Amino acid sequence: MFGAVEAGRIPGFEYQRLALGEASYHVALGGEGPAVVLLHGYPETHYCWRGVAPALAASHTVIAPHLRGYGQTRAPRDGPDGAGYAKREMAADIVGILDSLGLERAAVVGHDRGGRVAYRMALDHPDRVERLAVLNIVPTVEQFERVSPENGLEYWPWFFLAQPPPFPEKLITAATAHYVGSVIEAWADRPEAIGADAIEHYVASFDEDAIAATCADYRASFHLDRRHDAADRSAGRRIECPVLVLWGELDRGLTSADEASEGPPESALDVWRRWADRVEGRPIAAGHFIPEEAPDELTAALEPFLQPGDESAGSSESFMQVQRRAEEDA
Repeated sequence: MFGAVEAGRIPGFEYQRLALGEASYHVALGGEGPAVVLLHGYPETHYCWRGVAPALAASHTVIAPHLRGYGQTRAPRDGPDGAGYAKREMAADIVGILDSLGLERAAVVGHDRGGRVAYRMALDHPDRVERLAVLNIVPTVEQFERVSPENGLEYWPWFFLAQPPPFPEKLITAATAHYVGSVIEAWADRPEAIGADAIEHYVASFDEDAIAATCADYRASFHLDRRHDAADRSAGRRIECPVLVLWGELDRGLTSADEASEGPPESALDVWRRWADRVEGRPIAAGHFIPEEAPDELTAALEPFLQPGDESAGSSESFMQVQRRAEEDA
């Protein structure tokens, strides 16, 4: 199993261990140029970016950590409400990584749980986030509000993993390979695109400490993150930087919520435009795991968005050109 963990490295990238308070972060670094941070989702590690990160490294300094407690990043276990794993705390850790590397600002790209850390970073530390790209998510408070009897079964992780410890931890530990493999099989449109070697790495990375941390991540969303989001929404706080929203058009986690809503379906773009002024985006032909199911299409969407330029026009125009080409090719 240790070999599978070690195998989960992105070719051409260097690795550092950075101490941030009581946490020890495992961070992959590659390329040079403007900084971009890639934040992975559940139940994966930074290795999910292996088809995207090398291409971005041709023009950017790419920073890809394992999230707090995931994979080889180690951190203390949580309190009963997920304290220590609120996205506010995890976002502050990413700012700490930038500080450790001597970087003032970065673009941030987050998938799934990493997307929740990414947008919280944009809200809490607007001076540190140049651009924000979120994949397959809407804000946490909105996600909870979309749950209904029609789509509730799709949202089982939000409630199973948030149960008090050690209930979910013991069940996952008893059948880790089956659990991780089943999650990937259920959420992906093309599980074969992820590959057996990658799944073996994710299973090996789900040791007892990581399982506890990932449950803490979901407990924090239930008890803490949605309250933080609701307070920001009530206060009218908005994301100031340009935002790119991408979602897998075959991801049931988002489409099922739209199908259950009254009236015309509300897209992820509709939701994010309540949180930010400069929002662009489109679906990608994939299930939940966009970085692995559609790495080339994802890279093609990210590259123009991440280029430095006039935030009020240039970045949006360049992305919209890519969007129009994609629609013409469809």
